[in-house]
Amino acid sequence: MNTSSRIKTKDMVNIALFTVLIVICSWISIPTVVPFTLQTFAVFFSCLVLGGKYGTCSVFIYLLLGALGLPVFSNFTGGIGALLGPTGGYLAGFLLSALMMWIMENLFGRKRWVFIVSMILGLLVCYVFGTAWFFFVYTLASKAITFKKILGLCVLPFIIPDLLKISLALILSKRFSHIIR
Repeated sequence: MNTSSRIKTKDMVNIALFTVLIVICSWISIPTVVPFTLQTFAVFFSCLVLGGKYGTCSVFIYLLLGALGLPVFSNFTGGIGALLGPTGGYLAGFLLSALMMWIMENLFGRKRWVFIVSMILGLLVCYVFGTAWFFFVYTLASKAITFKKILGLCVLPFIIPDLLKISLALILSKRFSHIIR
């Protein structure tokens, strides 16, 4: 195996550190139906600083730790139940967001406009997947809910805070990228 295809110790440490950052940011939470957390910031920040590949690894490990039952999700929850519960689609959406950033980075390079577009598209993917999952789980429990009500609970209150988190991730990543790399 040639050295360029192997993951270096430094990269593994960075992936672990950014996984911990995602965990900590998930614990900073305002509990609502879909909790307000800083996970979105941490996911995008990880991908911006580490790059799409290693940022996605951080998100995947975060989800894996949660699936194994460690209390890494908001409100110190974990386990398969959290992933299969009403907000589990948003957790999976974080991985889809990271994958979106990785794909965009591979196609167009590490340019500022690519970061902005990929984060917005990633956020949209997270909203669509998470909201569809929320609707599925909620209606599976034999509860009637309108699409308008779901948007009011799961998307609309988060748009401005998530755009602020994206902006913060973009600003801070520029300052931290040179330290990490």
